[in-house]
Amino acid sequence: MTALVIGVALALAQFSQPNTGELRVAVKDASGLPVAGIVEVVSDATQFREILNASTDGVAVVRRIPFGTYRVAVTRDGFAPFGGIVDVRSVLPTDCRVTLNLAPVQTQVTVSADDTLLDVHEITATHRIGADALQHRATALPGRALPELVNTEPGWLLEANGILHPRGSEYQTQYVIDGLPLTDNRSPAFAPEIDADDVHGMNVLTGGYPAEYGRKLGGVIEVVTSGEARRGLHGSIAGSFGRFSTKGGDAIGEYAGEKGTISFAAGVADTDRYLDAPVEENFTNHGTTSHLSAHVERDLSAVDRLGVIVRHGRASFQVPNELEQEEAGQRQDRDSRETMAQFSYQHISAAPMLADLRGMVRGLSAGLWSNAASTPIAAEQDRGFREVYLKAAVSGHSGVHEWKAGGDASIGRVRERFAYRITDEDRFDDHTPAAFSFADRRPDREYALFAQDQIRRGRWTINVGLRWDGYHLVVDDHALSPRVGAAWAWPERNLVLRASYDRAFQTPASENLLLANSAAVETLSDQVLRLPVRPSRGHFFEGGASKSLAGAVRLDASYFERRMDNFADDDLLLNTGVSFPIAFAHAAIRGAELKMTVPHWRMLSGFASYAWLRGTGDLPITGGLFLGDETALQESTGQFPVSQDQRHTIRGRVSWQLSPAVWIAAATGYGSGLPFEFEGDEDEAVAEFGQRIVDRVDFATGRVRPMFSIDVSAGVAIASAGRTRFRIQADVRNLTNRLNVINFAGLFSGTALGAPRSVAVRFRAEF
Repeated sequence: MTALVIGVALALAQFSQPNTGELRVAVKDASGLPVAGIVEVVSDATQFREILNASTDGVAVVRRIPFGTYRVAVTRDGFAPFGGIVDVRSVLPTDCRVTLNLAPVQTQVTVSADDTLLDVHEITATHRIGADALQHRATALPGRALPELVNTEPGWLLEANGILHPRGSEYQTQYVIDGLPLTDNRSPAFAPEIDADDVHGMNVLTGGYPAEYGRKLGGVIEVVTSGEARRGLHGSIAGSFGRFSTKGGDAIGEYAGEKGTISFAAGVADTDRYLDAPVEENFTNHGTTSHLSAHVERDLSAVDRLGVIVRHGRASFQVPNELEQEEAGQRQDRDSRETMAQFSYQHISAAPMLADLRGMVRGLSAGLWSNAASTPIAAEQDRGFREVYLKAAVSGHSGVHEWKAGGDASIGRVRERFAYRITDEDRFDDHTPAAFSFADRRPDREYALFAQDQIRRGRWTINVGLRWDGYHLVVDDHALSPRVGAAWAWPERNLVLRASYDRAFQTPASENLLLANSAAVETLSDQVLRLPVRPSRGHFFEGGASKSLAGAVRLDASYFERRMDNFADDDLLLNTGVSFPIAFAHAAIRGAELKMTVPHWRMLSGFASYAWLRGTGDLPITGGLFLGDETALQESTGQFPVSQDQRHTIRGRVSWQLSPAVWIAAATGYGSGLPFEFEGDEDEAVAEFGQRIVDRVDFATGRVRPMFSIDVSAGVAIASAGRTRFRIQADVRNLTNRLNVINFAGLFSGTALGAPRSVAVRFRAEF
């Protein structure tokens, strides 16, 4: 409670990402008097488009604008239109002064799309998901909208139950929500979702990380939920319905005045296919989600801003049964809840420098319940944590330098309670106790200091940084992590060459970490191996190039290598469905990624991408809990493919704008298949899973057979004479109704099937 009071007392905020700034456009006429015109700011490279009305003093302010090059267009009746280019590269405000001439003396200014298609200062292949992609996204099942959008980018793999894996990593994904990091598992089975209708843009990183990012570095997803607000009262109402009795609704209301904004959002969703089913019958798979949020922002002065964001989300769902469990009458329910308050304060000094203090207070809980008919084990769980996060930083601009230095602290408490009762003794040996109970809680202390600088001189952009991390939960550890990246631009050929190196210090997953390290588990078997799970250390290398063609097409190519010690993975506790973190001695992952993007070309837009990946892990195991024959892994040697070792992944989408109001789109996805292990033979697999599912796996290669899907969408947008706009969209997912097996007989994910053909309709009314 004390932490919450402190958080509210410090509730001073303007929420932004580390690589975002502010653009201030000042519009005047030839005599120097302010003009209230319409200002449009657009960049194809950052997938950003914002239209604002300059106030009576001729000023329009665009906040939370990603670093990049932008086209600025200003129009006003009676004046010649203005077009120009502006670079936003600093967290400090960037000024753009515009002079409008009277129409008879118009000066022709030509600004092409090619001017913003390629960002010559990017040291890594950064993929941005803008407002258009969010609005035209295919309708997803509850909890999966944002993961499915991220999964369209090369280097990402969406596994069973909506779990994202970046470049072969297991649970090393970090979300940065409005500038504040969430490093726990954010998949639908572990945490409530951030509603996609409340998101204004995302930035997806898989390398070239700034030094202020740490703890989870497989991939970073920056999410902005605070957008530019139109003056006055406005909002939206959205709804959707589709197959599997899926339905949902959202409402957003916002009021913007001269110096402040307040908004509220709420939504609910319900479906009969929340998780990926292990059998085609889709037994016991009902799920319900809900969320509430409130945003408040206010300018105290020209150099001070304040605000607060409060969120609450909940997901309640059933665990899908296999055939044997359904026949026995099993019923297992899971629940997750999260409440958070985010805050920060920003002050611009005369130096100029920007001082930033931000923080977060949140609590997350997750539970599992089983009925008496559950088989072979009836398990129960109640776990969660509370966290107070604080971060302070100072940023400045001096000549060719854009620097930032600061530190953060995450202070929390992890709690776990777990119990099981065996209901089918034939599935376990005599040494396994018929019942087990565990409960524990521990403080979690994590600290970091960082300094970073971006140097831009001529054709070169160089990023350097250094980070120190301290970690104290089950084990104590610390590390120094240098970061460096460089980009060289060849404007005459519309080409950028880039390379980066990241030293990564990644902390273990906190889910069930106390259980895996408890001496109480030694009663579970006559053979028990319990090793502390230590943070992973890695060297991440990346090189690549970006090029624009004919002002309409952008090509990105990357090659990467990752070498890690204490490679993080997970394992299953007996047959409970509860997993815990483990680690292997080493892992080496390398791959190549290609992406072609067409932001706009006549009536067409779209992308196509290809990713190749090869990942191998090295025994022995170096951390985690192992029972029975698994204890031999401590002395084993050899290599194995990591669980995310999918060699080939292809994705693409093309959209046709048939008229200003009507569009259609088609998307496709291909995956060459993940590795699997099954102790029995093919006949035993048929008896357990059925012939159709077994036909989708290859026992000779030990891999799931390739997945393939085609999705089609169509939408209509209608605008009234006033401010009301109405959009409706229809989607058909998996058009060919192909049976796709995501995972087969995995230790944690088990067998998971992709959804069959499904139809959904989504509408949104804005006022």
